[in-house]
Order: sequence, then C-alpha cells, then structure tokens
Amino acid sequence: MKLHELKPAEGSRKSRKRIGRGTGSGLGRNAGKGEKGQKARAGGGVRIGFEGGQMPLYRRVPKRGFTNIFAKQYSELNVERLNIFEDGTEITPELLIEKRMIRKSKDGLKILGNGELQKKLTVKAVKFTKAAAQKIEAAGGKVEVI
Repeated sequence: MKLHELKPAEGSRKSRKRIGRGTGSGLGRNAGKGEKGQKARAGGGVRIGFEGGQMPLYRRVPKRGFTNIFAKQYSELNVERLNIFEDGTEITPELLIEKRMIRKSKDGLKILGNGELQKKLTVKAVKFTKAAAQKIEAAGGKVEVI
C-alpha cells in the first residue's frame, strides 16, 4: 500500500449538510426550518430563559442567602493519611505540600479525625477537630496550633 492509496474507513467521514440547495437535496425550500415564524428567520429564536413574555423561572424563584466574603477556607486532611510518615516526624503544611498530600495551604491546615493513627507524630496545623487531637495524642504524638 502506498500513501496515495490510503482511504478513510467506510462510514467514518460524513459530508456536511448543505441546506437550501434545491428540492432534490431533501433540504431545499424551507431548509429544515419548517414554515414561517420567528424561528425560521435569520438570527431568529429567543434568548435562553425566555418564556414568551411570561415571568421567567429565574425571576419567579426567590433569592436566598449570601456568600460570606470573610469565610476561611482550610486545606483539610484526615489523620489516617498521616500513617505514611515515620515515627517522630514533625508534620507541617509545607511538608504536606511537598509530599503532595495537599495542594496548597489556603487559610491554613485543618486536621480531621477520620481513621486511625498508629504513628507518634508532632502535627502543626491551624485547626484540629476534637477527634483528631485525641487520636494524635492517643498515639503518643503532639498537637501544636500554629
């Protein structure tokens, strides 16, 4: 087989729909747009959410709540994920970023209490849940709020 003999697989290439090119094409006369009306015109149609003049849904539904611009976003990590470290390791947000356990520190690191911890670690974070602090101390480690 030579380069000029290459052909695409049967049925893999489809020619585009040529509308408004005579009745013999099957898409002549109205070009697949039906009869007259707004949707048959050039640039015709209505905007998204328009309901023909009826009050649209997005205006009928009441607004609720707000976004607190002062809300803190913490990077969260469960204690069970700290088992990969050796005994006596000092866990800091920088170390966790380096190990790719968290992406970035955001407004600080929060340690959550899901799972079990078998290693004796010193964990430094901005926040700890009660369960997380208990599990770290039960394993013989230390909790330090930074």
